[in-house]
Amino acid sequence: MKVRRYRSKDIPEMIRIWNAIVEEGIAFPQEETLDEAGGEEFFAMQSYTGVAVDEEGRVRGLYILHPNNIGRCGHICNASYAVDADSRGQHIGSLLVTDCMEMARELGFRVLQFNAVVESNTHARHLYERLGFTQLGTITGGFRMKDGTYSNICPYFIDLVKR
Repeated sequence: MKVRRYRSKDIPEMIRIWNAIVEEGIAFPQEETLDEAGGEEFFAMQSYTGVAVDEEGRVRGLYILHPNNIGRCGHICNASYAVDADSRGQHIGSLLVTDCMEMARELGFRVLQFNAVVESNTHARHLYERLGFTQLGTITGGFRMKDGTYSNICPYFIDLVKR
C-alpha cells in the first residue's frame, strides 16, 4: 500500500469511497454526495488530495488537506480521511494521516486541526491519540447524525513544527 497524489483516473473510486461515508451520516459534516463533475472540482480545490493505492493501483482510501482558516490563522490546516469499507482494519488510516502530516509540513502549515471528530468514532480517535494529537475538549451535541440525533464532537490538534 502506498500513498500518493491523486490522479484524474482515481476520481470515480474516490467519489465512491467519499460518498459512502457521507451516506453513512456518522462522520463527515457533508450531507450532499459528490457527482463526477462536483467530485473532480472538490478534490482539485484542496491544497492537497492524497490516495492510498494497493499493489494493483486500486484506491483504498484518500484524504483532503486544506487551510482551516485564513489570514493570521492560515498556518492551521484541516483534513478529512476516508477508507473504503472493504479495506478497513488494514492500517490505511494510519498511512493517510502520517502522509497528510508530512504533506502539511511541506506546504508550510504549522498545526493540523480536526474540528469535528464524532465522539463515537473511537477508531479514529485512538489513531489520532496514538499519533500524538491532543483532544481540545468536547462540544456537546455538535454533530447531527443521519438519524437526527446529536452526538458530541471532539476537536483535536497536533503541532507539526514540534513533531
